[in-house]
Amino acid sequence: MSSIIVVFPKKEIATNIRNILVRNGFDVIGVGVTGAQAVQLADNLDDGIVVCGYKMTDMLYNELRDYLPSTIEMLLIASPEKCSDRTPGVISLSMPFKVFDLMNTIEMMTQLIGRRRKKRRAELKNRNPEQQALVKEAKSLLMERNNMTEEEAHRYLQKCSMESGVNMVETAQMVLSIMAE
Repeated sequence: MSSIIVVFPKKEIATNIRNILVRNGFDVIGVGVTGAQAVQLADNLDDGIVVCGYKMTDMLYNELRDYLPSTIEMLLIASPEKCSDRTPGVISLSMPFKVFDLMNTIEMMTQLIGRRRKKRRAELKNRNPEQQALVKEAKSLLMERNNMTEEEAHRYLQKCSMESGVNMVETAQMVLSIMAE
């Protein structure tokens, strides 16, 4: 199940949408009124969904999209005119909406995230021994120099990999080349 963040300029709207999602079995980890709150909550996630309005108190939805990691999906809930803007990486649902439509859209997005997660796991299993050794060496170096546990080192490599848009082996190579200097 994917984690969901709900952000709207009015706290009551965000709370109402959170309540609808929770009643239908979804995991809402946070509610906010600013894009900054959404970014802060999203930084702790590997993947998830941000449900938001067109304009938060500090930024527009497309600015928020730029600040979020690429592994976070965005659902824009806005007027039909605002939903006609086609921003890459944003799924829109025009108001007024039916709860059924919201649930179907969130379910579709959750399935998309699940498929992406499975694909990443499959890629991990397909690494050859040289690539596995490279990742292990980078983790060891991070553990030694930065006092990290193996899990923290692995998560650090994963996060850097996702943020930079390169695979984990390339990220491990970058870490080794930077730390070797």
